[in-house]
Order: sequence, then C-alpha cells, then structure tokens
Amino acid sequence: MKNHSEYDLFLFIGQSNMAGRGITGARWPQPAPELLPGAGYEYRAVSDPGHLHPIAEPFGAAENRPGGIDEPGRKTGSMVTAFVNAYYTATGTPVIGVSASVGGSGIAEWQGEEDFLSDAIRRWTDTGKFLAEQKIPVRHRYMLWCQGETDGDRGTGPETYKAKFRAMFAQLQGRGVENCFLIPIGQYNGIHGYDYTAIHQAQLELAQEVPGVVLASNGFGAMRARGLMKDSYHYYQQAYNEVGTEAGKMAGNFVNAKQG
Repeated sequence: MKNHSEYDLFLFIGQSNMAGRGITGARWPQPAPELLPGAGYEYRAVSDPGHLHPIAEPFGAAENRPGGIDEPGRKTGSMVTAFVNAYYTATGTPVIGVSASVGGSGIAEWQGEEDFLSDAIRRWTDTGKFLAEQKIPVRHRYMLWCQGETDGDRGTGPETYKAKFRAMFAQLQGRGVENCFLIPIGQYNGIHGYDYTAIHQAQLELAQEVPGVVLASNGFGAMRARGLMKDSYHYYQQAYNEVGTEAGKMAGNFVNAKQG
C-alpha cells in the first residue's frame, strides 16, 4: 500500500448489478479494466479484516457472511474497478472500498432489521475501526448505490420505495456517510414482462428530492437496446465498465466541486 495523505472511503452497496455479474462474449469481449497503480484498496471486513488489498475483479468475491450478505461464487465482474479508476483520475485521491451488495434483494431487506443493511453497517463500522487503528486518514465517506430490479419484479410502489430508501439512507448518514451516489436501474430483459419504469423514475426523483443523494450515471437504461444485457437482469462486463467510468468521473467532479 502506497502512502497517501488521505483516502476516500466508499461503501459499494445494492443488489446484483452492484455486486457485479459481468462476463465477456464474442460480441462484447471487453474485460474489466486493470486498477490504476495506487488508485484503490478493498477492505475485506469479513474474510481478511487485518489488511487492505488492491482492488481487483471480481470485487467483493470473498466477502460472504452466512446469515447476512452471502453469495459465494456469484460475483463475476463489477463496475467497481472502472469507477475507482475514473474517480482517482478526477480527484487524485485513492479509494478504500467495502463490498456490501447481494443479488435478489428488495428495498425492504435494506432497513436495518437484522437484514442486509444490518450486515452492511457492521462492515462499514468495522472498516472505520480498522482505519482508525491503523491511522489511515479518511477525507470523505460515501456510498455508491445500485438496486431496484427486485422491487420492479415485486411491484413495489414508487412512494413505498422512496420512503424505504430514505429510511435506509438516514441510517447510513447517521454513521458518517456524506453522500449517496445513485445509479438507477436499467430495463427488464426477460419473458415475464416486468416494467421497471416506476422504480427508475422514483430513483431519479430521489436524486432531486433528497439532500445528499447524487445521480451518478443513468447509463444502464440504454444497455438493453444496445444488446449489452447477458440475461433478464444483468450485463456484459463492458456495460459495467462504461457505467462505472461515467459514475466515477461524475462522483469525482462532484467531490472536487464540493472541495471548492
């Protein structure tokens, strides 16, 4: 680990498209990018809480806690490395990232009621303790959120979704998260006819209505038409790379502007 004057801490949180299901294919052969030297580190709060590791894909693959966020073998490639590269390029500040995402999770399971948010908060708290003990200086604390497909499948009402998102975000704000960089969901690509329009619109509204929530990228919405969806819900790695890069650049520019 290189010595830097300070780091920005990110909680990468949400469901499967945050966790990462990226693969390559003949039409879309682009792999996940290599991490820029010194751009970011993963704190493995579950599997290796005594060390930092350079970020690599699949990000968070080792971070499985039975009874909590647990999906061994399902993470194949995410947007995290692309995000961190773009963020570091924009800000010059490296990222320390914490994986807290799990597929198939609705917003009702992110409420801090012995659920996925409870595990995410535990990981976040453990990270803060480790960094303080190691005297690793943290400049800012943020989250990157991408979730909602399950709520589209379940027909969660947009006002219900927004209320539960606000409740979740308030708990994380209470633990030091300054901003939520939000990536809205894309479109459904399967045979059941689910319509994600209402949840997608609710997420756009959250970025307008909730102080501290920032729209980072709306890029997933175009991927179905471009042929970049590998199945009903998930994307080829190139899509994660594109959205991660856009989101990282936007987040970095936001942070730079806030620094003044």
